[in-house]
Amino acid sequence: MQYNFSNFKTEINKVSEYLSKEYSQLNIGRASPMILDGISVESYGSYVSLKNVASISIEDPKTLRIAPWDKSQIKEIEKSITSANLGLSVAVDDAGIRVIFPQLTTETRQKLVKVLKEKLEEARITVRRERERIWNDVQAQEENDKITEDDKFRAKEDLQKIIDEINKKLEDIFEKKEKEVLG
Repeated sequence: MQYNFSNFKTEINKVSEYLSKEYSQLNIGRASPMILDGISVESYGSYVSLKNVASISIEDPKTLRIAPWDKSQIKEIEKSITSANLGLSVAVDDAGIRVIFPQLTTETRQKLVKVLKEKLEEARITVRRERERIWNDVQAQEENDKITEDDKFRAKEDLQKIIDEINKKLEDIFEKKEKEVLG
């Protein structure tokens, strides 16, 4: 009986989705509403996501426009964005808030690439952990006579192919983002 990798493939694909999401939330000098996804605003006594209290739109390549549905929330939104320490400039006007993305310097770009590499390594560690968990499961099944020794080695080869594919996918995501950052 062959080992079933379907759950493993699903879990491992979540790692690449997570890495893509993490990368999308980094400030690379271009206006992107996704960078504000992690920001919560105190609204009427509880914390809610920024997108639940305001509309966020791209005004130009370097500026986001935040239009709160309740104008009394402007100060709270400004405070939340500033305290998130994303390296963004915030300007309040009568229509809402402008979030300005500063031009990246060479030094900032190098720091960003370093952060990209750290996040890539975190993803690789997760993949290694999952690989180890699956390999231990395969060995346990062989010990319990659920699969044969030949099936065990076939599973090991299949596992390595899946790992190679996901590592290539993670590397491609990293390289694409690195090109964006370095311009």
